[in-house]
This record gives sequence, C-alpha cells and structure tokens, in this order.
Amino acid sequence: MPTRCAWCTDDPLYTAYHDEEWGVPVHDDRVLFEFLVLEGAQAGLSWLTVLKKRENYRRALGDFDPRRLADLGETELEKLLADPGLIRNRLKVRSIPRNAAAVLEIAAEHGSFASYLWGLVDGRPIVNRFLSVAEVPARTPLSDKLSRDLKRRGCSFIGSTICYAFMQATGLVMDHTTDCFRHSQLAD
Repeated sequence: MPTRCAWCTDDPLYTAYHDEEWGVPVHDDRVLFEFLVLEGAQAGLSWLTVLKKRENYRRALGDFDPRRLADLGETELEKLLADPGLIRNRLKVRSIPRNAAAVLEIAAEHGSFASYLWGLVDGRPIVNRFLSVAEVPARTPLSDKLSRDLKRRGCSFIGSTICYAFMQATGLVMDHTTDCFRHSQLAD
C-alpha cells in the first residue's frame, strides 16, 4: 500500500480524490470554478462531507457553468437551499452567483480564469517539500493576496484559508508531503 499524506483517510472517495485530483494542476475554468464553490462550501466542515455531496452539486449547479450560475434568481436560490443533497447554508449558497459573476469578469479581463490564477504563480506550481502535515500552512501571503483580490471583485466565502485550500486542490501549490507517493510524481 502506498504512503499517502497523513490527512487522507481510508474512505475510498477520499483516497481517490487524494490519489487522482489533489494537487494536480487544473487549467480548465469550469473545473477551477467548481473547486472555488466547493472550497467555500467546505468552510467549517470536513472535505469528505463535500466530496460526498459533489455529484449533487454538479447536478444542481449545471456542472458548475459560471455563465448560468451568475444569473441565479431568488427562486432558484431558494430551490438550492431546499436541496438536501447540498450544504444548505444560506450565505454559502448566496455566494455562488456573486462568485460566478466575478469569475466571468476575471475571465473577460485576463482571457480566462485559469490565466489569472496561473499568472499568480508565473505559470508553474509552487512545489513545497513539507515533511509532515504539521508543517503545511493554512494560509500564505499569496493566498492572502488572492483572497483580497477576489473579495475586491465581489466574491464571498473566499478567505485566505479557503484560497490556500483552493490553490492546493487545483495544483497551483503542490503540498503533498515528501513521504507521500504523489509528491515525487507531481514535483517533477
């Protein structure tokens, strides 16, 4: 059995996420927006809770199409809040259209949301070499910068800790610990 980051449980959904997605560079705007929404939904909860609801989010949110979600009206938001397959926190759900509109604005300004994000790291993942999860920060000056800019653009549920988790999930930052089998695969 390969050695994984200590945070990864033996839940098959979590293991698959760790092994196949976490820390893998993402350049697709729709997938980046999906992670932005899901990381915001996760605030105060476990990531496994979000992973278990991910397919429900994809169904309810039209596969995370920001063009569709930027225009959500009150009736649609109330329908989302009543959906037991989602995390039904009013503030988190109401952040979806605001964040979608901001992502569209960023994409128009920078050519794509991915270009904006990857520009923050000069187009290459930041590869850290932490020996244990205790060394991994919850936030960094770069996540502080991203959070401030996204908030300035109208986003919510996008604090620095959420931004850092988003950066880790989408491979902008590679934080698999050095003992994890994925570290050497993604660091090269």
